[in-house]
Amino acid sequence: MATLFKNIKELLQVRTEPVKFVSGKEMNILPTIKDAYLLIENGLISDFGSMSDCPNSNFDEVIDCTGKMVMPSWCDSHTHLVYAGNRESEFVDRINGLTYEEIANRGGGILNSAKTLQETPEDDLYNQSKIRLEEIIKLGSGAVEIKSGYGLTLEAELKMLRVIKRLKENYSIEIKATFLGAHALPEEFKNTSDYIDYVIETILPIVAKENLAEYIDVFCETGYFSVEDTNRILQAGKQYELIPKIHVNQFTAIGGVQVGIKHKALSVDHLEEMRDEDIEVLINTETMPVALPGCSYFLSIPYTPARRIIDTGLPLALATDYNPGSAPSGNMNFVVSTACVKMKMTPEEAVNAATINGAYAMGLQGKVGSITKGKLANLIVTKPISSYGFISYAFGDNQIEKVYLSGKAV
Repeated sequence: MATLFKNIKELLQVRTEPVKFVSGKEMNILPTIKDAYLLIENGLISDFGSMSDCPNSNFDEVIDCTGKMVMPSWCDSHTHLVYAGNRESEFVDRINGLTYEEIANRGGGILNSAKTLQETPEDDLYNQSKIRLEEIIKLGSGAVEIKSGYGLTLEAELKMLRVIKRLKENYSIEIKATFLGAHALPEEFKNTSDYIDYVIETILPIVAKENLAEYIDVFCETGYFSVEDTNRILQAGKQYELIPKIHVNQFTAIGGVQVGIKHKALSVDHLEEMRDEDIEVLINTETMPVALPGCSYFLSIPYTPARRIIDTGLPLALATDYNPGSAPSGNMNFVVSTACVKMKMTPEEAVNAATINGAYAMGLQGKVGSITKGKLANLIVTKPISSYGFISYAFGDNQIEKVYLSGKAV
């Protein structure tokens, strides 16, 4: 099956050589080809170039993209997309003045979601989650990481991870699974040490035995899990070859970035509160900083200091944090726009952060995230637009006309 996209106004994120991620000043460079063609064969990117060099073979399908942009699909490296119910009542509580921490202390927050999920049958959980997955695909996401963490019991955590596995089997979007057993302290445990013992000794071995996750995560935060707690869990995960991806510096800076670097975490995510030492320790590492501006927007907390991070020479990825409590949206288009408006990232930086760098933060840089020969043809075709900057500029409108996964229109 060969499909030719022709007369592309601008083909974005063209990488002729393999690139793991881009950093610092390179983030402001977005390689493109104007008046371009793109050839897809058997679900993979086969060729691309200027229309002056466009092949004239007989193709199974020819798509005229006059006036439209073509780019790799968004790579959303941090979500909690599998959950049950919602927490809209807490949204109203926050409007009425309660903080995220106050709501959690009243039995809301993560524990609220965990209680609902524990009571939800697996098939119901799957059906709720697949609706959300289908929606983010339509919004341009072609790769997504999904965490557990709203289970907090053996049965419920496994239920979440099995739902993620079913989604992966039934949809052509690239999906990565993360075990986030240490998301909050369940009410039945008196201290975090006992719960961590339970996670390490009871849940983790079964997760590994059933091959339900590739990554392990911890909510390293004041009032949740300490640096030492995080160290214990990441060390235990290594025994099962689970790669760390951790929540750090969302509300307070307590050394979470440093423990992530110690364990060679693939990514450190949130980073709303960053000290100079937190930024400096990331220099010359393979760990990707990940910003979640949708969470900052929804909770009215500070945004990740993107300019400080990028101007230091570091890379940065963008993700949605899609979850029922602090970021109930999986719209990467909004994330890209918010990064430009609130974090002062350029459109070029934002696209790089949401494609190639996001792919790296999921270990998928060899499969998605750029227009490169041999990569999956997970693509966005825009409506006719003036420039790629218009995607960020017109923040309330959807500029996507068509989405392709493995070369097939969704």
